[in-house]
Amino acid sequence: MPGEASLHAGKARLVPGGAGLLPGEVEPGSGIGHAGRVPAATTVYTDGACLGNPGPGGWAWAVPGGRWRSGAEARTTNQRMELRAVLDAVSTLPGELEVVSDSRYVVNCFRDRWWVGWLARGWRGSGRQPVANRDLWEPLVEEYRSSPGRLSFRWVKGHGADPYNDLVDRLAVQAATTQRGGQGGSPPPAELLGPLGTAEPGAGT
Repeated sequence: MPGEASLHAGKARLVPGGAGLLPGEVEPGSGIGHAGRVPAATTVYTDGACLGNPGPGGWAWAVPGGRWRSGAEARTTNQRMELRAVLDAVSTLPGELEVVSDSRYVVNCFRDRWWVGWLARGWRGSGRQPVANRDLWEPLVEEYRSSPGRLSFRWVKGHGADPYNDLVDRLAVQAATTQRGGQGGSPPPAELLGPLGTAEPGAGT
């Protein structure tokens, strides 16, 4: 198909604007449904990037040693890409998830229960202004509320010593730069990825 490019031995492909399974779909062989077994929570790293704020953006998520996915938008913000990465991950991956993000904007919403006040005030913040990025927050909060205990969130320092945080950073920057998303069953080789992003995690609206 025009516009597609191989990323990793035929297991991954780049697709303009996004890639792969639709939200909610589960890849065959994911390990769901083994009778009598309760799988442990899956850890998934997420990140977003934006070249300018607003500007061309990209998002990505990756499961250590497993699947990854990324996508792009032509004009967006860093915070929207952070949210988009998390929303796509929790909509695509089954079972209990530990979401690891370098965005305090994302993690603090659930750690500090910002969403409870938003709902009580009709999706307005403490200053009575409409909540920014409601179109992404609302389905994410609904995912969180609909299955209590399914989702947990952990903050990680960006550009630190965590290789999977660096991986999703590079994938998001690549998606923003090329305006193409990708997916695969295992992480692509580092030599196929660009540099780490330079924007402050969670900057912008």
